[in-house]
Amino acid sequence: MRQIKILADERSAEALSDMLMDAGALSATIEDADAESTDEKPLYGEPGLEPDNCAWPRSIVSILADDDFDLETSLAIAVKALKCEKPELLGTEEVEDADWVRITQAQFQPTQVSDRLWIVPTWHDLPNEDAINVRLDPGVAFGTGSHPTTHLCLQWLDANVKATDRVLDYGCGTGILAIAAKLVGAAEVAGTDIDPQAVEAAGDNALMNHVEAKFYLPDDMPEGTYDIVVANILANPLKLLAPALLGRVKQGGALVLSGVLAKQAEEVIAAYQAIDPAVKLSVWRQEEDWVCIAGRRA
Repeated sequence: MRQIKILADERSAEALSDMLMDAGALSATIEDADAESTDEKPLYGEPGLEPDNCAWPRSIVSILADDDFDLETSLAIAVKALKCEKPELLGTEEVEDADWVRITQAQFQPTQVSDRLWIVPTWHDLPNEDAINVRLDPGVAFGTGSHPTTHLCLQWLDANVKATDRVLDYGCGTGILAIAAKLVGAAEVAGTDIDPQAVEAAGDNALMNHVEAKFYLPDDMPEGTYDIVVANILANPLKLLAPALLGRVKQGGALVLSGVLAKQAEEVIAAYQAIDPAVKLSVWRQEEDWVCIAGRRA
């Protein structure tokens, strides 16, 4: 089995991956070739903030294929059909056949976030039955609780959520932040994501943890503000989403932002201060190269 990576432009990436799958590739994924760089382009479907083109300018298309997969012929057919330039081949490497489900599960271990809070995948026993345990099955959604940015958000919620708080998890993925907020005492929690599968996975995870939580696609989000708005995305999308996020924070409410590298913190804070100086933001905590930014609306 081989993993093959090619560089495609915004017009052809999705169509190329579909045609290579039709030609016999076993799987195909698309990722931003400029992720975590100054050229990174956020994609988010918040009403009023839709991107003009729902594709990255440069994408890495990664496919898994059997050793006898004819890449040259398949690419030639796709390029001719799409009338596009032949994509650049970035590399090919051999991949051993394996039980990918078991390997993925082995990489996702129980994680202790704070003295009382654990994130535990559904296929593991509870390391501490007396702790607050968030049971999680990522499925196809983003967010396993293992990344420093998620740790930072969870730690902030654990330290700051009050029994009267209404919490919004913006870009909820698996729903991990909303579910944890409810388990540490929030009165009401909700989440939103552009991915319908993420919204479904978040709802399933909430049911598994026996918590009441509501998850929405952006167009279905009800109006209203929250005591706490938390968003664990990336720096550029956070800057783009500043008006939408600030619009969800009530007077006296808190805004918590993560997915931000330490070197990006000042520019993210400046983007929010420019829109609403009443929301006083600062770096709350750093883990590895990542920071959590938090503050309240005066």
